[in-house]
Amino acid sequence: MFGYRVPAPDEAMLISGGRRGLGGAPFRVVTGHGKFVFPIFRKTRFLTLSMCEAEVTETCVTKQGIALHVRAVIAFKVGNDHESIINAGQRFLSDQEQMSVLTGRIFAGHLRAIIGSMTVEEIVTERQKLAAEVLDTSKTEMAKIGLIVDSLQIQSIDDGDTGYIDAMSAPHKAAIQRQAQIAQAQATQAAAEAEQAAARNQAEYARQTAIVKAEYSAEVDRAQAQAAQAGPLAQAHAQQEVLAAQTELAQRQAKLRQQQLVAEVVKPAEAEAERVRILAAAEAQRMKIQAEAAASYDRVALDRMLIDQLPQIVKEAAGGLAGANVNVLNGADGLGEIAAGLVSQGLTILDSVRQNLSGQDSNGQRPEESKGNGLLQLPTSKEKKSDDGPVDVD
Repeated sequence: MFGYRVPAPDEAMLISGGRRGLGGAPFRVVTGHGKFVFPIFRKTRFLTLSMCEAEVTETCVTKQGIALHVRAVIAFKVGNDHESIINAGQRFLSDQEQMSVLTGRIFAGHLRAIIGSMTVEEIVTERQKLAAEVLDTSKTEMAKIGLIVDSLQIQSIDDGDTGYIDAMSAPHKAAIQRQAQIAQAQATQAAAEAEQAAARNQAEYARQTAIVKAEYSAEVDRAQAQAAQAGPLAQAHAQQEVLAAQTELAQRQAKLRQQQLVAEVVKPAEAEAERVRILAAAEAQRMKIQAEAAASYDRVALDRMLIDQLPQIVKEAAGGLAGANVNVLNGADGLGEIAAGLVSQGLTILDSVRQNLSGQDSNGQRPEESKGNGLLQLPTSKEKKSDDGPVDVD
């Protein structure tokens, strides 16, 4: 649009003409936006707000009187506030390159002043402290001209041909060289050790490789030997199994033959022996029964014979009394008692004979039988007892 002006982002637009700016400035400041400007009645100028650089190369004398060549770089710019823009615009708007020249001169003066209060050792070892002090001392002066310093870098410090800095650094250089030599020796030793370790590793690897190859070769040989022995071993194993089967068959046949012998010989012999034993026992039992029956028959026959001869025995006893002198005390009763006593004695004799017959001796002999008339001999005692008392016989 005609008459409408817009400053760049890193510029400040200064409009002069018309009313005055802030604080009685001869221009108004516009940043960050556009402004309609009458072409005839207003005049527009632009002030850079971008970063600028100033280089300082100065020879300074230290507190020790040693001259040092110092080279520094200053990074600065116009402040963003209206006051800084107005101050810089009033001083540098017509020739903005003068900002770098003036800044270099300002810092050169402050740098000489601060280095003059420090020793070489402090300057060399404390560069950051030197830069901070220069910034602090120049800040107020730079603000008056509308400039602000972003950074100050001391790039180099040189004492020329004096050799002070070299002498000061000699112990450090020697220490560094010593450390470098030690490091080099250690590196060489480490390299030698690494080479030795590598050689040992290679030898160990070769040894292990040889061992593995030998093991593989031995394993192959064993496998081949086993394969070669597989056939004979299998045949021997088969023969062993055949022998075992034949042995088992022979054992079973022997066991079967033993069972057959037991069934054909032992069992029949045992049965025959048992039959003979049973027959012998039966025969003995039969003979015993026959003997007992014969003995019983003899006793029965003897008893019958005794019973048949009992009247004769009584008769013979009574005949013995015929010529005897017997005194009968109680008449007919007494005579009856004598007869009864004779019969009783005959029965007693019969019982005694039976008992003697039952008590045979070990040879099976019986007591002697009377000879002549076949009667048993009577006792010869002349004393006979009766129920009522003794009877005298002459």
